Amino acid sequence: MRNRKLTAAIGSGLLVGILAACGGEDTASDSDGSAGSGESAGSGESGDAPSGEPWILGTTDTVTALDPAGSYDLGSWTLSYNIYQTLMTIPAGENTPQPDAAESCDYDDAKTYTCTLQDGLTFSNGNELTSSDVKFSIERNIDIENPNGASGLLASVKSIDTPDDTTVTFNLAKPDTTFQFVLTTATASIVDEETFPADELLPDTEVVGSGPFALDQYRAGEQAVLTANESYQGANQPASPQVFVQYFGESSALKLAAQENEVDVAWRSLSPTDINDLKEQDSVEVIEGEGSEIRYYVWQLANPTAEDVATRQAVAQIIDREAIAERAYDGTVEPLYSIVPPGFPGQIDAFKGRYGEPDVQAAEQILNDAGIETPVDITLGYTPTHYGPNAVDEASELADQLNASDLFTVELQDAEWEEYQTLYKEGAYDLFHLGWFPDFLDADNYLSPFVVDGGFYDNNYSSEEANQLVADEQGASDPAEREAAFADLQDLVAEDVPLIPSWVGLNTAIAGPGMEGVEETLDPSFIFRFWAISKSS
Repeated sequence: MRNRKLTAAIGSGLLVGILAACGGEDTASDSDGSAGSGESAGSGESGDAPSGEPWILGTTDTVTALDPAGSYDLGSWTLSYNIYQTLMTIPAGENTPQPDAAESCDYDDAKTYTCTLQDGLTFSNGNELTSSDVKFSIERNIDIENPNGASGLLASVKSIDTPDDTTVTFNLAKPDTTFQFVLTTATASIVDEETFPADELLPDTEVVGSGPFALDQYRAGEQAVLTANESYQGANQPASPQVFVQYFGESSALKLAAQENEVDVAWRSLSPTDINDLKEQDSVEVIEGEGSEIRYYVWQLANPTAEDVATRQAVAQIIDREAIAERAYDGTVEPLYSIVPPGFPGQIDAFKGRYGEPDVQAAEQILNDAGIETPVDITLGYTPTHYGPNAVDEASELADQLNASDLFTVELQDAEWEEYQTLYKEGAYDLFHLGWFPDFLDADNYLSPFVVDGGFYDNNYSSEEANQLVADEQGASDPAEREAAFADLQDLVAEDVPLIPSWVGLNTAIAGPGMEGVEETLDPSFIFRFWAISKSS
């Protein structure tokens, strides 16, 4: 059965990687896109050998970069979480950081956070991992400040001290109760300072980590081959010896591969119709976990169309989220009325409270009161594959709603993900569509990355009030005080409308026969924990 499945995957080039990875050859000097970590992935001391069989993950997610300093997207972070270690990690279904590369981490005071590393840590290439590597990793990420990276999450770091090989002290510029969570994210991945350049990104095929898996091969848009790293020290010991990640350009091809058991797990992103169809198939199981994935629209305030708050408020008054959920997603998502999803402490439906039901007449009044001539021209941008096949349906539905009001004339434009990230920051769109998966499970992570000094998407929104509220909630230890600041922030976002929330969805995967551990990893963190998943005969 396994041989038939691997043969069926030959169209995507996966078989080449499997033969190279399993054939016993040293892949370090390969010139075909292989990573240089294969020979040492099995070296060093280890725990019990993985007992499961190799398995295949199918996905339509795209990868921006495997260097932690160059990505801030789920496709990249999914591999990073499995290749690299972080000081602390979030176990499945939990929200309390637990040690990984660290033996312990604690706040000395509100502005000082100290971690003690485990003894004897090594990267998969055999190099020693010390506090110097941790300091290098964080400072490098901040210094490179790659536009597609997440260095902004590390903004609290003022300096880093390493008094010895196992001690790292982070001196923070301000009190920050969320910093412990930042250190669990992929942007805080620990890299080898002997391998990674200090001032530029390392090519994807050369990355080396100390995580549960080592990257043996990588071909962009085609496949990644990960092998259990026997020198890994931490709580996330892999249950399988190898994981093959197969990248699909179309969700329809992913659906067929899942249905025919040509992939063992399909995760991100199948259309709602495909998911509903697969629920009727005996060959697979559709597993739905609690979700915190959201979609939203961002205004580029540097553009003349978006600089007037009345224009932004009028669009917020018109958007019909119920129609988007039903028409674009077949009712498989829920309307979202705040940038913070329901269930997080401090969440309020701020947009619903301010705008109520969709109302064209109310939108017209907002524009008239501001003296804005109609129709207003809007360029609406979206990316057609990165957020799944229904992104075009969602963008088209919103465009139809705005055009039908006669208050706006919308031009739709699209670009694939890597180009799209550049275009929206350059102001190619007045309004553009994005998705978000939490870096960590706290309302702050749906607010501070979006509203502080233009957010990670550089939309030129600036509010002293928003900045102060973020500082207040990050520095507060009293939960009630934090929740009050969260509520004020959400009300401010609904008033200023630098962005418009659209919907929140589930964390869904399709599993074939013999797969275990998939349900457990489908939690709101959207960390797909390869190490927890196994396949039996």
